[in-house]
Amino acid sequence: MTESISDDQLAQQARANAEAFAELYRRHVTRVYRYHLAHTGNVKDAEDLTSQTFLAALEGLRSFRRDGSFAAWLMGIASRRRALFFRGHQHEVPLDAALNIPAGPPTDKSAMLRIQIESIARALRRISPERAEAVTLVHFSGLTYAEAAHLLGKTEAAVKMLVSRGLTDLRERTSLALEVEK
Repeated sequence: MTESISDDQLAQQARANAEAFAELYRRHVTRVYRYHLAHTGNVKDAEDLTSQTFLAALEGLRSFRRDGSFAAWLMGIASRRRALFFRGHQHEVPLDAALNIPAGPPTDKSAMLRIQIESIARALRRISPERAEAVTLVHFSGLTYAEAAHLLGKTEAAVKMLVSRGLTDLRERTSLALEVEK
């Protein structure tokens, strides 16, 4: 499969062609995994939820109606899987695992990055869930504002406002850590 085939075309082909679905998986596994990792903070749980998301997508492929992007449809499935996972649970979620932290011995730079990420993780848990979800979809899952809007059932302008206000909330709650870096 090549990148020249759209997700919509692949989704249509994937109903009868396993290789087409495999290509959709390759294109979107990172965004789904990062989304789940940002919410769970646990590699094993994120891997399990990612698998569940793609299994549900494969089983429900006929319900994809092309009224939005495939990525937004898939992230909707991921969001529902996440909600089922957290139903009845309250977890603290460290976001550092959702970002690419350098492996190996800690350096001053990686230590500072870890401190910033921990600060952001705490702040993300303290902002409104709606703003946190919009920020996570756009900045961790890589959805466009339009895709996030479709998924959240809001206008693109409303999602831009949620993300903007969410980022402002995060900046306010992480200003101490960011001032230390300057």
